[in-house]
Amino acid sequence: MATTYPEVKVSGSPLERGGQYGEQARDRIACSLEMYGRAYKDLAGLEWTAATSYAGRFAEAIRAFEPRYLDEMRAIADGSGQELDSILALNVRTEIMLSAEARKSRAADVATPPAECTTITAVSAVTDSGHTLVAQNWDWLPETVETLVVLAASPDKGPSYVTVVEAGLLAKTGLNSCGLGVATNALITSSDSGAVGVPYHVSLRALLEAESLPAAIASLERCGRSSSANYMLAMPGGMAVDLEARPGASGELVTIEPTGGVLVHTNHFVATPLVEDVGLSWAPDSPARYARVARLLASRKGAISLELLEEVLRDHAGYPNSICAHLDEADKPSEQGRTAASLVMDLEERCIWLAEGNPCRANYRRLEAIRSS
Repeated sequence: MATTYPEVKVSGSPLERGGQYGEQARDRIACSLEMYGRAYKDLAGLEWTAATSYAGRFAEAIRAFEPRYLDEMRAIADGSGQELDSILALNVRTEIMLSAEARKSRAADVATPPAECTTITAVSAVTDSGHTLVAQNWDWLPETVETLVVLAASPDKGPSYVTVVEAGLLAKTGLNSCGLGVATNALITSSDSGAVGVPYHVSLRALLEAESLPAAIASLERCGRSSSANYMLAMPGGMAVDLEARPGASGELVTIEPTGGVLVHTNHFVATPLVEDVGLSWAPDSPARYARVARLLASRKGAISLELLEEVLRDHAGYPNSICAHLDEADKPSEQGRTAASLVMDLEERCIWLAEGNPCRANYRRLEAIRSS
């Protein structure tokens, strides 16, 4: 049976939007908490009380960066009937599972999280429509088909945005009404110690509030990031950049410009990392996925179309650890992952084409156009 992720529409102030989000996504937030209760134990060696205690340490860093984000999380908790520390634990999930402490636990026979994410941008000069296209397969735990929502927000201040996100988290991949498209990949370096800073998913939310590419980059520069990550950013008219980041703020970003009008990224550092890239022990399939996307796009005939990107995102070379990822029966049950959502964003049209679950098994549907600023 085809899955359709529910749309959650929110508007107003941070407190109003958080309350609306919590109320509308109450059941899926409960599923998120249940899933991560198991995942934190299996993948980081942490009981839930230890995970919430750890996440609580990040509250002050979030407040210092943007106090309204913490207000919104508090309202999400109230609206969903949960505690703030539980919503914090969801939004700090990357720091909990990919930090040095979690890696140390995995060395003691704790399971390894599944690899995630293949991202692509094709700028307007190389597309058949003359529109800039941003695409992503987001791969994660199989239970996320029960937790994902399409969050459409109309804040009282700043751009509207749509993000496909795990219920209870502030943001993931998405597009705002200024035409800024955000795609992302998790990365891990030897400097990912789990030190307190601005969590990965909070940084993603800040990006979706940016009205321009320089403003988006500035938001990454000013926040003391807790985790390594890759951020692929683009705007209408062919402006695009990829930023590989390690923990920290200004000076910890490496910029990658499009080659032949195209950006590609997976879960390893493409530019020379500033510190040791330890992610390949977590995502050994990452270089193969990267090379496969680059090869498919380089061998194309003519301009890049939305349909071509959909075809690339459905690719099964290297199955099951392919661009379109499937469960690997050789993995432990707790380590298994799959593509949970596949998106192609048309920045000029301000629209997202979404396939729920594996795109080889689902049609892409057009989400409602995002209101222009």
